[in-house]
Amino acid sequence: MMALSEVNRLTHVMVKDPRDAFVDAQTIAAQWASLNFTAAPDLPRAIDEYERFVELLKSTGTTVTRLPRDTHTTLDSIYARDASLVGPSGVILCNMGKASRSTEPSAQEEAVRLLGTITVAGRIESPGSLEGGDVVWIDTKTMIVGRGYRTNADGIRQLRTILGPDVEIVEVALPHWRGPGDVMHLMSLLSPVDHDLAVVYSRLLPVPFREWLLGRGFSLVEVPDEEFDTMGTNVLALSPRRCVMLAGNPRTRAALERVGCEVLEYRGDEISVKGAGGPTCLTRPLARSA
Repeated sequence: MMALSEVNRLTHVMVKDPRDAFVDAQTIAAQWASLNFTAAPDLPRAIDEYERFVELLKSTGTTVTRLPRDTHTTLDSIYARDASLVGPSGVILCNMGKASRSTEPSAQEEAVRLLGTITVAGRIESPGSLEGGDVVWIDTKTMIVGRGYRTNADGIRQLRTILGPDVEIVEVALPHWRGPGDVMHLMSLLSPVDHDLAVVYSRLLPVPFREWLLGRGFSLVEVPDEEFDTMGTNVLALSPRRCVMLAGNPRTRAALERVGCEVLEYRGDEISVKGAGGPTCLTRPLARSA
């Protein structure tokens, strides 16, 4: 079943190995600063973190497909979620709001076609921009999309056309926060972990959207201020109330456990912290089962 959910049991996911995204020390040295990484990733440590992260995914029976190396992509390509999304008819290729990531959708298209089991159902074209980190399925008929510096109005218009009238898109205005040079996706602020439960940072949520979530019956796990920058809001559901999060967010983890969640942690100093991409960013779910 295509991944028209953020919380059903994850069965197939695409990821990119740091050996193929970061390549080598010379590539890292040439790119990290211009891509707004906070420091240069250490490749051997990144590989170790990544392998442990992938083992967590595989421990639930998830099939893991590794994206191949592509000489036209950058360090950012480790964050596989952003270049595509999955709709009812197949993969939709994004058009990146961050110009240096513009080659990633085509690289993912090639990888998807090689799989031979998933159709490419459409793509977002300029002047539209859309990134997968701004797109969240609430249920199979309802998608929320963040309108910010990475996803613009024309990208959302094109997505509506591709998905058709059977899918409602709820547009959410994202805050300016630190400006267009920083990463502010919708999933920087919200991660569903069950059909009626989401991890959120309410300080930056628009009031109408927060009220919309509550009106749909969602309970909200609030991330404290000190765990927002450490990506406490970025939580990947493996199945309802079983999830993976970045180590170093003990208050958010405890809040999740109090509402019955099983929380698995990974160390991500090199693959997550330095590039500001948590577990949802590292993964492009392709299939989930009800």
